[in-house]
Amino acid sequence: MVDLTCKYLGLELKNPVIAGASALTQNMQTIKRIEEAGAGALVVSSLFEEQVQLSQFLLDESLQSGDGFYAEMTSMFPRVEHAGPEEHLMWVKRAKEAVSIPVIASLNAVNAGTWVEYAKKLEGAGADALELNFYSLPTDFDTDAAAVEAEQLKILAGVKKAVKIPVSVKLSSFYSSPLNFIKRLDAAGADGFVLFNRLFHPKVNIESCTNDLSFNLSSPQDHRLALRFAGLLYDNVSADVCASGGIHSSNEALGVLLAGADVFQMVSSLFRNKIEYIEVVLDEITEWMEDKKYASLADFRGKMSKKNNDDPWAYTRAKYITVLRQPGQYLMK
Repeated sequence: MVDLTCKYLGLELKNPVIAGASALTQNMQTIKRIEEAGAGALVVSSLFEEQVQLSQFLLDESLQSGDGFYAEMTSMFPRVEHAGPEEHLMWVKRAKEAVSIPVIASLNAVNAGTWVEYAKKLEGAGADALELNFYSLPTDFDTDAAAVEAEQLKILAGVKKAVKIPVSVKLSSFYSSPLNFIKRLDAAGADGFVLFNRLFHPKVNIESCTNDLSFNLSSPQDHRLALRFAGLLYDNVSADVCASGGIHSSNEALGVLLAGADVFQMVSSLFRNKIEYIEVVLDEITEWMEDKKYASLADFRGKMSKKNNDDPWAYTRAKYITVLRQPGQYLMK
């Protein structure tokens, strides 16, 4: 009998599967199905700064002014009475009361004051932990990378000072030096890192010449980015590491755990294969561990990290050059 229990953000999880923030975690029926399918924890769909702004301004009047400034915002978010911050806080409270697994709140803000204010409110709503989505897309040509990182470090410090629950940071991969920034966030008190955020990118409908806001799912190949950084970070930071993006089956899940991730998030796979697919993933992880004679996750976590890998060059540019020189050997892998 293998033991799948693990710790993440100081929370006791029965297994490393976390249902990431999505439409599936903003519906009570699907939240209950996530728990029934065996997930170790779930992340409630994000509270966005736009929702806070929608509750603070009389947007109906603004929209009729003809400037169209909030047109995209109102097309992406429901009306205020159904999607405001108070409604979201109540939803977090209901989710926490409905399931016994840890419930992690997700916050995606812009202004420093909003990060701190709503971090405290989400804690008050009963969230077991908090996930800060550092989605930064500067549109000002005069804003440099150092300024972006300094602001995010300041936000983390402010949130950590304001709440008692664990705080994780969900990052994009578009930093000049991700490892350096993660190290600084680690020193600033981050309890965990979620690698990586799947950013929204614009798309154009060429027939109607309008914005296409359709949702695109990840592919299994996408998990390699999280795997690389899990392998590089293993035993180099104090915070926990959660792999996110492209984890569709037990193959990708075991890969990121072997690289050094503590846990992993699943979203796209749950849309493609239904929520109950969590059971399949857990069964296959269990079978693999039994076959390999591993009694617990700790027995193999990080075995394939850069630190423990028989071929540490696998995490470097040298391996890229090897693939280019011998394409036939790696083409189908």
